[in-house]
Amino acid sequence: MVTDPPRLARAYAYCRALARAHYENFPVASLLLPADMRPHIAAIYAFARTADDFADEPGRQPEERLRLLDAWSARLGSDPTVRSWETSTTSVGSDPTQGDPQGEIFVALGNTMRQHRLPRQLFDDLLSAFRQDVTTTQYQTWDALLDYCRRSANPIGRLVLRVAGYDDPRLDRASDAVCTALQLTNFWQDLARDHTIGRVYVPLDDRRALGARDEDLTAHRMTPEWQRVMSTMVERTRRLFADGRAVCDGVRGRLRWELRVTWLGGTRILDQLERARFDVFQRRPTLGIADLPTLVSGALRWR
Repeated sequence: MVTDPPRLARAYAYCRALARAHYENFPVASLLLPADMRPHIAAIYAFARTADDFADEPGRQPEERLRLLDAWSARLGSDPTVRSWETSTTSVGSDPTQGDPQGEIFVALGNTMRQHRLPRQLFDDLLSAFRQDVTTTQYQTWDALLDYCRRSANPIGRLVLRVAGYDDPRLDRASDAVCTALQLTNFWQDLARDHTIGRVYVPLDDRRALGARDEDLTAHRMTPEWQRVMSTMVERTRRLFADGRAVCDGVRGRLRWELRVTWLGGTRILDQLERARFDVFQRRPTLGIADLPTLVSGALRWR
């Protein structure tokens, strides 16, 4: 077990730097979070971000992607009953990551898992979703897409709650709804970008029922059929945001403000999509500094 404070500090600093280097729509270890949570959230993010890159970054064959993800999983411990911090012990003063910068992530994450008793299954679920990214480019049904979100997004929310000291099934369910809604929102804003790499997350059953054709995406045409199907997707996503709103009120302190701003940011992206009539080929909706006053005002006036 790594107990050398300078060693841990370097590992967490590596995770924070990785988090800051990646663009995200929603806060990652932001200043709204309690200060004592930020290093742990950064460690979780660094683990997930790196694994996601294995699955998505260009230039790798599927076999290599799966091999990298399997190796990433093995570093948590090959036996799910064995805690990761027990399988990567080192004596004080030695450096387990020399020549392996990514090993910093496991130094930090192991400490985080030990301190907050984080379930291994949540990390396994994330890796399962990343493996699915390698092999699956579209989803037949809405339920199949929700199952993917259950593993790709919902574990992050539950891990944040555990780091904050919450272990409440009601909060977990509300968090799951918000995390799924955020993941879906990201899919809808990235419809054009994802299609260029061969992925379409809008369920095939809904596309066929409303007459939305892939050929129109290829031609960068947001047709009335695609507008109808995207309107349906956004309506379902809004219901999930509504179902999860309770998690923003069920936590205390600065985390409450973090979750409210995140919730408001997600719904604001949906607003932008609707105002643009879902034409993501003309402009991908994003949040910027100009949105900050509206988000802060919304959080302050939250009811």
